[in-house]
Amino acid sequence: MRDTPSPPAVDAGAVRRPITRVRGGQRLQEDDWIAAEIPVAIHYNGQPHVVMMATPADLEDFVLGFSLSEAVIAGAHELGEVQVHPLLEGIEVAARIPEDRAAAVATRQRNLTGRSSCGLCGTQELEDVVRHPPPVGAGPVIDAAALQRALAALGRAQPVNALTGATHAAAWADPAGTLLAVREDVGRHNALDKLIGAMAAAEIDPQAGFVVVTSRASYEMVQKAATVGITLMAAISAPTALAIHLAASAGLTLVGFARPDGHAVYSHPHRISAPES
Repeated sequence: MRDTPSPPAVDAGAVRRPITRVRGGQRLQEDDWIAAEIPVAIHYNGQPHVVMMATPADLEDFVLGFSLSEAVIAGAHELGEVQVHPLLEGIEVAARIPEDRAAAVATRQRNLTGRSSCGLCGTQELEDVVRHPPPVGAGPVIDAAALQRALAALGRAQPVNALTGATHAAAWADPAGTLLAVREDVGRHNALDKLIGAMAAAEIDPQAGFVVVTSRASYEMVQKAATVGITLMAAISAPTALAIHLAASAGLTLVGFARPDGHAVYSHPHRISAPES
């Protein structure tokens, strides 16, 4: 029994399970918080599209963000009614999109299982793997202090990870480094999709701030961010070579190894102002 209520995202994102803990040479029987991970199936207009292993919280944000970042729809206004159906095997999220969009989705034949860490599971053609987003807009110029403020705040804004130590997070910050939205998930792509969905639902301009993620900067993360018009992404771990290439071609500023003692800028450094001497 927990002593105080937790936010709904924690209730959906973590479960209690009995464990045997070994500490100081002693075996202890106790309960521990474990991150939830279940199959989440996304259906468009009654047709199955993809199954992702995800944390079952913020699923409306997830389907909206996934639909935008995967270019299934062109804007939030194209996503109609979303219904979440808990099933014995997992959760089915049924969404309505325009018929022409549904027809385009059907041609992708991407209705296979995607792991929580997988950005291209189910992709059957090489040309579907690396989708080059259009160039992003100008975006803001931030300083290193703003990036550090966002990183420090993100460390305190992950309730599921604080309990379980098993989830990633994606956060949206304004140019001053103040966090405006945070989403968590066992999968880094899912966390970013949930954040993108939350931003779209709140009508947050993707050119009015920057995103910080608690993972490496894989090409899928850059692809998703650039697709929705985000101009700056900062990751606490390393980028890949393809991520740098996509960021450079899309005009996105990509920051890696964002830590308290500094960071590295891999593309379009003009959006991070140099510190004053």
